Amino acid sequence: MSYKAYRTKEKIMVDGQLNEKSWLLAQKSPRFVDIINGGPALYETRSAVLWDDEYLYVGYWIEEPYVQSEITERDGLIFNENNVELFIDGGDTYYEFEINALNTIYEVFFIWKDAYKKGGKYDVPEFDIYEKNVCTFGGNHDRIPKYFWNGTHPRGLRWAFKNWDFPGLKTAVHVDGIINDQNKISKGWTVELAFPWSGMKWLANGRSLPPVEGDTWKFQFARYEKLISLNKNVGWAWSSIGSDDNHRPEKFTKIEFSNTVVGE
Repeated sequence: MSYKAYRTKEKIMVDGQLNEKSWLLAQKSPRFVDIINGGPALYETRSAVLWDDEYLYVGYWIEEPYVQSEITERDGLIFNENNVELFIDGGDTYYEFEINALNTIYEVFFIWKDAYKKGGKYDVPEFDIYEKNVCTFGGNHDRIPKYFWNGTHPRGLRWAFKNWDFPGLKTAVHVDGIINDQNKISKGWTVELAFPWSGMKWLANGRSLPPVEGDTWKFQFARYEKLISLNKNVGWAWSSIGSDDNHRPEKFTKIEFSNTVVGE
């Protein structure tokens, strides 16, 4: 699917409500589908992208009749509960972001191990594999016996920097209803994110910051939901990728940036 991210010329207040005129005019994604087979999802999820010279803006609209979240510790393992996610591909790197309805975030920065060379561009104090909280990662299936050491991706392992924080990131959540109360039905929740282009240094992969007309980036927009009545965890995404492993940048959704102001 082709998607153009248009500029916003108004000030975006990151409050989670997505009520600025630019968000109302922005093209929303299709309804998210099953991440593996592209089948229909039980609840509606959509996303949209805007940008200006300072920030990349991402919004999520999440239908959820019983909004549930428990984890409040930053970088807690919120993939174990309901959340939405954003991955940004940087070629030899990629970034993982997750957020729950309590505005708790989880971030990891990945560098493909085959790209990390002594004396190379990633051999810098920010990514010191001896001094930082770093481990190797083979993907979501790296504990399956056949793939125990290297995971399932043909490129192999990544270095995972668990304490890396996106500089200047702004996040907000708005719940339209009641959180953690199964006796009352809610409409759902919305998420508003602002990623400074100045923090994209290690993800730009030779592209301009901010983008120029026609630049293309790849993102993964996903949602994970615990269906309690079915005792099942499911993944939904803007585009299906044939797997429940989000760590496959070659499958991410392509976003083209346009200098046209949204709605004009």
